[in-house]
Formats: sequence, C-alpha cells, structure tokens
Amino acid sequence: MNATATTSGCLYGVGLGPGDPELVTVKAAKILKTVPIVAYFAKKGANGRARAIFGHWVSGSSQQLPLLYPVTTELHFRDPAYTAQLRCFYSKSADSIAAHLLAGQDVALVCEGDPFFYGSFIHLFVRLRTRFKIEIIPGVTGMSGCWSAAKTPIAWGDDVLNVLPGTLSHADLVRFVGASGAAVIIKIGANLAKIRAAVGEAGRMQAALYVEHGTSDAQTIMPLDETPDGHAPYFSSILIPGQGRNA
Repeated sequence: MNATATTSGCLYGVGLGPGDPELVTVKAAKILKTVPIVAYFAKKGANGRARAIFGHWVSGSSQQLPLLYPVTTELHFRDPAYTAQLRCFYSKSADSIAAHLLAGQDVALVCEGDPFFYGSFIHLFVRLRTRFKIEIIPGVTGMSGCWSAAKTPIAWGDDVLNVLPGTLSHADLVRFVGASGAAVIIKIGANLAKIRAAVGEAGRMQAALYVEHGTSDAQTIMPLDETPDGHAPYFSSILIPGQGRNA
C-alpha cells in the first residue's frame, strides 16, 4: 500500500444479501447510513436489484454512483469482444471510484449476496487493493437465501457440496452433479434447458428444486422438472440437497 493510502478514503465492499432488505447485516446497514458515496452495478436502463436493496438503508445525503455494464447477455461470455468490453468497463469503474478515494471520500461498493462469491466487486478489488484501504463486509449468499426460502436442508453429515456454474458443458454438469453429495447450480439464464437435461441424466431430478428471486417479493420455488422452457432470470438457482448422515 502506498503512502497516499493513509489520507485517502476507504473502499468498503458491502454484501447486501440475497434480496430481502432485512437480511442486510447490521454492519452493512451502519456503513450504508454514513458513507458519502454508494456505488453499485446495474444494466443500462435499469436500476438494478442492488439499488432496490440498499435503498432501504442509505442516507438521503449520500451520492449514488451507478456503474453501468456495457453488455450483459448481448454477447456470449466467451466472445473476445465481451471480455474486452468488460475489462475496459471494470478499469474505468475502478478509476471512477479511485477518484473519490483520492479526494478523501469513503466509498461503499455494494453487491448482491457476498462480495467475494462470484461478485463483480472482485474485478475492482484486484485493481484497487494495492492502492487503497479496503474493508470487506460479508453478506448472506444468494444460495443460502434460496435454500432457506425453500426450507430445504442442503448438506447433512459428511455431504460434499459443489457449487456449479450453469455455463459448464452438459458433460461436465452431468459429471459433477452425479458425483456431488449436494449441489447448487447458479448462472442459469439461457442454460436452463441444458442444466435440466444434465440433472436428469445424472439421476438427481427427483430432488432438484428451482428457486427464482429467493427471499424477495418476486420469489418463485418449484421442482426443476416443472420449470418452463426459456430464459431464467439472472437471480435464479437450482438446489440439489444431499442425504448425508441424518440421525
């Protein structure tokens, strides 16, 4: 950390939890009420889910700093153009936050779930961690919110829990789901049909649950084999509970 860090502001990576504003931690709420700058990620033309959550907690005097993704689903995530645009976006976002920190202002960069669990916050953290003081405020993960909302114990005894991105190939999903004691599949989106087929092929369909917008007002929970074809929302997960050792 360089010498300017002692006079610069602090960057807070604040986890907002899975969706219900009341699942924001006490520490996160305290920071959101006092910090002068609140930054958040969102898609162009939308406020984003994070803003809906932290809106219950921020001070009216705080400045909001939206960081708007240049692309989300318009390009495939393996397209080099997608990677190039996102890399540029994260660099510019880091510069924008750095300007406030260098001016001595603390900044809370918020994210759904936990900042270090598949969060966009990580991309800014690695760009700023050697220059500024950073504190991480952990949050309830989306998957924890989903299995709690579904009232589904996810792992018992010596179950091994795998967290799988739905962007994996069909063959990899079959292999990992079949070998898991318990599994949570995230990043559903356009991968729903592929995931459903893989879970069926792995012989785990009977126990699999689909949870959409867990803990929020728009929450939907249903068996995976009853989900309609099509594109699932970003905030959706598939739960495959383990059996483990239960007394």
